[in-house]
Amino acid sequence: MNFKKSILIMFGAATLMFACGQDDSEQGDTYYAQGQYEQAVSSYDSYLEKSPRNVKALYNRGRAHEELGNLEQAEADFKKALEHDSKNVQVMMSLSNLYQKQKNHSAALLYADYATETSGAPAMANFLKARALHQLGNTDEALTEYSAAIKADKGFSQAYHYRGILKLGTKNKKGGCDDLKQAVSMGYAPAQSALDKYCS
Repeated sequence: MNFKKSILIMFGAATLMFACGQDDSEQGDTYYAQGQYEQAVSSYDSYLEKSPRNVKALYNRGRAHEELGNLEQAEADFKKALEHDSKNVQVMMSLSNLYQKQKNHSAALLYADYATETSGAPAMANFLKARALHQLGNTDEALTEYSAAIKADKGFSQAYHYRGILKLGTKNKKGGCDDLKQAVSMGYAPAQSALDKYCS
């Protein structure tokens, strides 16, 4: 499961709770689902003028900005959402993912770490922490977090893939190839090229 799909699933239930009557926030959700991100931002802008502390609308506007490549605006919205809901794991994970895209791995690690320390955090939080640690060269800790993600979600093919790559990088060829084979068997296509390159 990739990060974007995971976030959409997590917030799908929240969107349904607001299905009675079509306000600007819901219209923004509709535009977002249709890939009309500029219109989504405009709708969230209108809604947030009236309800500036609404975490869901701030978060969703941030996601729309991220899709448009407006990373500074996305960061600002995510941070504002977190100010109003300091335990919101989805917002923490989105900040971690955003900083990962910007190659700011220390900041990515910080927010992923916050997420993993929050009760009920999903496997994706461990995965994001592992990715940041991996990029920073903390291989032992990264391996632990990839394994924690897999333990929490046995079907997390992407985590198997990256754990496999990490194992190969630390000269554990058998373990790495086993993980890549598992990722491929789960339908994670990017693992196939690594499997062909390193395990054939």
